[in-house]
Amino acid sequence: MTEFEMIAKTFQGLEEILAKELIDLGANGVAIGNRMVSFKGDKALMYKANFHLRTAIRILKPFLHFKADSADEVYEICRKVDWEKYMDLSDSFAVDSVVYSEDFRHSKFVAYRVKDAIADFFRDKYGKRPNVSVANPDLTFHIHISHDDCSLSLDSSGESLHKRGYRQEAMEAPLNEVLAAGMILMSGWDGKCDFVDPMCGSGTIPIEAALIAKNMAPGLFRSHFAFEKWKDFDRDLFEEIYNDDSAEREFEFSIKGYDKDPKAILTAKRNAKAAGLLDTIQFEQRDFKDFEPVKERTVIITNPPYGERLVEDNLLGLYEMIGERLKHALIGGEAWIISYHYECFQAVSQDSSL
Repeated sequence: MTEFEMIAKTFQGLEEILAKELIDLGANGVAIGNRMVSFKGDKALMYKANFHLRTAIRILKPFLHFKADSADEVYEICRKVDWEKYMDLSDSFAVDSVVYSEDFRHSKFVAYRVKDAIADFFRDKYGKRPNVSVANPDLTFHIHISHDDCSLSLDSSGESLHKRGYRQEAMEAPLNEVLAAGMILMSGWDGKCDFVDPMCGSGTIPIEAALIAKNMAPGLFRSHFAFEKWKDFDRDLFEEIYNDDSAEREFEFSIKGYDKDPKAILTAKRNAKAAGLLDTIQFEQRDFKDFEPVKERTVIITNPPYGERLVEDNLLGLYEMIGERLKHALIGGEAWIISYHYECFQAVSQDSSL
């Protein structure tokens, strides 16, 4: 199959992890950018990227690169595109935009002009315009502008890939699944020792850890991907990829999730059951203050409460308690803490020398 350019979007700080995932998946020409990784591959790789990548938010397929200095110029160029290659008059569509340019002050206006260009293309040909749908479009186009460099892409993912499909319920301020998976992969945990999340909330970190441990694709639980509505969708190829479980493996260690809130434990169990992982993860109501010493090699990864989950006055005390417990309970293991308190993604590794 013919190779083409693709872009995998992610969160800042996860670019290198995502690049490694892509290389392991067989991508060519992998190049790291800001909150994105570009790569080349064929249609099968595009399907696999959506289905298997743990740290990608979405996969874009660029199909037009051009230069423009104004929104009106973008409109004129986009109106000349043969949009029937990608959609029919009966298809609904949406356009999103990312703009880094002093010449384009309003990214939403750029998106509006691209929508106008698509609608006018069909109106000129058929006397009718396709419907624009923000909530549930058949196709989503993406325009990216940096200075005067413009690119148009098709969004092959649809809903953000962090929406795995297993989350039945959530506690306040649930952790994004992509960030959870990125934290685990960043720690280097490979499923060859025990794993604990002592503040598991709705269970996102333990569930993502179990998926990694068993090498299960995170896309298994999604109901659909945007590329399934493309004109060139190859159903047989996608079903072959979807049904291939040859890379899955047995997990011989334990994954545990603790939380002092009984509602959180019930929620975590429901989510794990939806992922088919309730037998793999042990959830238990337990306060971090009662965290028992770890004697065997264990990796601890957790996302302590913050913001909606914890008032500011108690934050320092919480982290002091975490540090105290880890000093006494962590022997020969390592702990990773993810924190948004300073509006950034931080990973702090600590061992028994603390």
